[in-house]
Amino acid sequence: MQLNEQKIKYMMQKYKQEFAELEHYDLTREKLWARKRIDITLNQRVINKLKQLRLKKKKPISRIIEEAVEKL
Repeated sequence: MQLNEQKIKYMMQKYKQEFAELEHYDLTREKLWARKRIDITLNQRVINKLKQLRLKKKKPISRIIEEAVEKL
C-alpha cells in the first residue's frame, strides 16, 4: 500500500501527540505512555469524593485523576 502526501498529512495531524511521544522516546528513552506509581497526600474529604466518583464512573481513582489533570 502506497501512501500519498494527503494521507500522510492527515495521519500526522490525527496522531500528532503519538508521534511527539515517539520522538521524545527516541531522544530520551523515556516512555511517556507508561504508567508510574507515585505517593501523594490528600485530605480525607478529597479521598471520600474520589471514592464516590470511582463508584459512580466505575473507573479507578488514578484514571479519574489523570483525566482531570489532562483537562487543565
